[in-house]
Formats: sequence, C-alpha cells, structure tokens
Amino acid sequence: MTADSFVTAYKAALSTQEWQNVEPLIHTNCCVTFSNGTVHKGIEAVKAAYERNFSLIKNEKYIISNIHWLLQSECTSVYTFDYSWSGEINGQLVQGSGRGTAVLVCESNNWYLMAEQLTRSA
Repeated sequence: MTADSFVTAYKAALSTQEWQNVEPLIHTNCCVTFSNGTVHKGIEAVKAAYERNFSLIKNEKYIISNIHWLLQSECTSVYTFDYSWSGEINGQLVQGSGRGTAVLVCESNNWYLMAEQLTRSA
C-alpha cells in the first residue's frame, strides 16, 4: 500500500460506517481532533469517538477532496484536504465541511493514520 492508496482505502472504510473496516488503518497511538475541538488520543479513544459518530449520524456521506501532499517519504506522509459530510441526526438532515490535516506513518509496509485534525469552514 502507498500513502496515496491509503487515502482511497480510508475514504472507503469511513463510508461503510463500520469500525472494523476503519481500525486496520488507524495507528495504536493515533490522535484525532474533531472540528468541535474534542481530542481523542489512542486507538481506544479514537474507536469510541468514531463509533459514536457512526451510531449518531445515519446515512452519512463523507467526502475528502482537494488532497495536497505536504510530505511524502518512505515512512511518513502528511497531507491537507477539504472534507464535507451530510447525514441524518434524529431525523434531521445535517451537514458540515472544513479543512483537515493528516499525518501517516508506514510500519511493516503498512500505512496508518497517526494524527488527523479537522477544522470547520468559516
């Protein structure tokens, strides 16, 4: 897997809204910061946060676009991206969008999400 193919796999895994599909792409020491400012450190905290979102947001569509690679090396890659999402919470249509930054690491020929930070659009 390359860093580029990681992004494709990550988008596909997120679209399933199933943690077991996302988990193989997440580093044990991952840190994810959501656009509401909550910080989730370590795979168990990240799992709880993702599963909470998966159960809260029904029929979610999550789109990552405008990927810009800041760094690509054999063991570390960093990219920025635009994201948008829509879905239903308690029967109401909701949506959001913003910018993100992700840090990937390669270990044993596998790429993992080490850190992701999302911010809301102004």
